[in-house]
Amino acid sequence: MRIIITLYIAFIAFSGFYSCKESGHSTSSENMEISRKDSTGEASVTVLSYNIHHSNPPSRPDYIDTAAIAEVIKKSDADIVGLQEVDVYTERSGTELHMAGKLAELSGMDYFYFSKAIDYKGGAYGTAILSKYPLSDTLTINLPSAEGTEPRVLSVATVTLDNGYKFHFANTHLDYTDAANNLDQAERVAQYFGESDLPVILTGDLNVVPESKTITYLDQHFVRSCINACSYTSPADSPRRTIDYIMYKGMNDFTVEQHRVLRESYASDHLPVKAVLKME
Repeated sequence: MRIIITLYIAFIAFSGFYSCKESGHSTSSENMEISRKDSTGEASVTVLSYNIHHSNPPSRPDYIDTAAIAEVIKKSDADIVGLQEVDVYTERSGTELHMAGKLAELSGMDYFYFSKAIDYKGGAYGTAILSKYPLSDTLTINLPSAEGTEPRVLSVATVTLDNGYKFHFANTHLDYTDAANNLDQAERVAQYFGESDLPVILTGDLNVVPESKTITYLDQHFVRSCINACSYTSPADSPRRTIDYIMYKGMNDFTVEQHRVLRESYASDHLPVKAVLKME
């Protein structure tokens, strides 16, 4: 019997919120979960990175549409998702809405973790991880913040697959106002995982293009799921820049089976990025 566990904890949870609940997704062969096997017996994981614009469709300025975001996640068949621009209990999106928890519920994710970056309109604003498989050792890391810039964080969790395979999953949203601060934040991310004893998958709206100093630096520590001729991710209605990424650390741990930018322009001002990574 599936266990339904839903934890919606009030403001004490803003610094890092984690919950698990019944998934509601099918266990049929057409909806296999994170440890699914291909014909050769190798495991793969489907990852999504998505800046959700606090579930506010750009064409409807005063409307919060969590159902639309959840539908994008479901259609992507993602096993684990890194979300940016997530509201929790804010006046802007709803003082009773824990957006990370609601999106996990609607999209059939069993586990989620929210990291507060800032206090915002009576609630919190930050990043979140949604997962079909257990999350442990969850952590919110404050990134460098230059004077006058908005604080940013790195969400970290350990994911455990059915077969016992473990990896770190990280998600972030870097500063767009200060290139030097953006690079400082990226350096902190790489530094944190410098001595990691597990493979690492990193998602995020990094707010810089592939030719930037930040991506050049991160390329020394991570492998991007797409390097050449990658589709643009922003803005959603007329994309002309790539600023949203999926990366991994450990060339011997993953290979990229698929990289796609999903053409969904209603739900957010960014396009979601999907990658299928095969675990070696």
